[in-house]
Amino acid sequence: MGEFNYEKIFNSWEWKVPNHLNIGYDCVDKNCETNNKNKVALYWEDEKGDTEKFTYNDMKRLTNKFGNVLKNLGFKKQDRFLIRLPNIPEFQVSFLGGIKIGAVPIPSSVMFRSHEIQYRINDSGSKAVITTSKYAKALNEIKDDCPSLKKIIVVDQAYDDQLDYSDLMRDASANLDIEPTKKDDMAFFCYTSGTTGNPKGAVHLQRWVSGNDPSVLFWQDAKDDDILAHTGDLSWIFPLGNGFLYPWRHGFSTFIYHGRFTPEKWYSLLEKYKITNLASVPTCYRMFVAVENANKKYDLSNLRHCISAGEPLNPEVIKKWKKLFNLDIYDGIGMTEIMVYLSNLKGMKIKKGSCGRPQPGKICAIVNHSGKPVKQGEPGILALKQTDPGLFKEYWNKPDKTRQCFKNGWFLTGDVLYQDKDGYYWFSGRDDDLIMAAGYRISPFEVESAIISHPDVLECAVVASPDEIRGVIVKAFVILHDRNKASNSLIKEIQDHTKMVAAPYKYPREIEFVEELPKTQSGKIKRKQLRELEFERKGAKKI
Repeated sequence: MGEFNYEKIFNSWEWKVPNHLNIGYDCVDKNCETNNKNKVALYWEDEKGDTEKFTYNDMKRLTNKFGNVLKNLGFKKQDRFLIRLPNIPEFQVSFLGGIKIGAVPIPSSVMFRSHEIQYRINDSGSKAVITTSKYAKALNEIKDDCPSLKKIIVVDQAYDDQLDYSDLMRDASANLDIEPTKKDDMAFFCYTSGTTGNPKGAVHLQRWVSGNDPSVLFWQDAKDDDILAHTGDLSWIFPLGNGFLYPWRHGFSTFIYHGRFTPEKWYSLLEKYKITNLASVPTCYRMFVAVENANKKYDLSNLRHCISAGEPLNPEVIKKWKKLFNLDIYDGIGMTEIMVYLSNLKGMKIKKGSCGRPQPGKICAIVNHSGKPVKQGEPGILALKQTDPGLFKEYWNKPDKTRQCFKNGWFLTGDVLYQDKDGYYWFSGRDDDLIMAAGYRISPFEVESAIISHPDVLECAVVASPDEIRGVIVKAFVILHDRNKASNSLIKEIQDHTKMVAAPYKYPREIEFVEELPKTQSGKIKRKQLRELEFERKGAKKI
């Protein structure tokens, strides 16, 4: 193989994205025309211990069937549908089956509450939702307020006017004429939270998977005999790409687990399935290294490559992981709009704490708010060339938001970094107030709205607060109508209330009652001041 030469590989990279392109064909059917047709595409297990595996031929048949299910329901090219499924094989089947006919799947977390689902259905104009009976309950509360919603497909047990997935699949043909989509046709979109206003639907095109080839080939360092695993939920774009679509495009095998994350369970899964490539988030790696004598309890001899994204990875965790398993963790930075495009790569010198360098084909720069490059070493906004084939097209139905993030031929990510003399990028913080906790991007606006809906709360501000295990957590500064009600029991009550109103991962793990909040003259809350106060109190470095 020879020594890794970053400059040579970066400078010689050429994009080869065909004009006629369909992600469904590219990730499944193409493999069935090669020796990969009987290769396992997906190994799956749930917390009960049930297991399944699917070859690429299996997935071709199943995705064809689901494509015909949607066609039989009247779906046409560009019609949208919401996927509200946990990590079960029906997620992959419905996602690719929809794309094969030119329909547009929209992954959605099963943790979202009814009003969060309602917004996404109405904003996208989704015609259907595919879910399980457990997660269909929230849909029943809002379906009458969703004019575009015509069908609810239930994977396990359908009731009333719901459609039974098994019945629909049984009656559908396994032969499908794939829609002749082009690389710039809409393929899917994922919602991303902002600091103010409602979530934005980041529209991705059919070229998105092939436009992220460097991620799986260089960052993940995937090879033909590898088994790639991701600890996250497929509804999030990191596992959607690196745990599913990117590997399948190249005929690699993947593993997905349906169950609550615990480091002990995942250690046993890595051993059982002989996982070679692990993708995860800093919170999980911090939990992994906290397990005493893990290197003696579990055989991870097949594991050869590990990546991390979602938030900056602590250098101390990288050191501990290296000491335990003699493996590096290759950190990267990305977002819903582009996924990971800047990272550490195998064979490249790792500077602990740096998020690395641009992947081959990814043209990056540090710019100001006008899109003009700043001097080397100066902090600025990380930007990516607007022509990048892996970049999203637009925010659905939000042209103003779209225009705001494209300047002077660059996409401005909102992440503040600086570049050192060796070309390595270093994360400084967010240009906005988004909270990056446990791999989730959490909007303070959404959390504040949930907290303020509690009858005792007058006003609040939500910020990131440093935490030894999770990196950062959600903290709320709360003003009560009656400050005499402040108590530990009320803190618990507000936390439980937030979990009921918003997705549970958004709830504030810490609450502090205050009499006033710092504000600008125009009345805007100075979250940055509160955030800096938290880092100063806890003696932590700002991130």
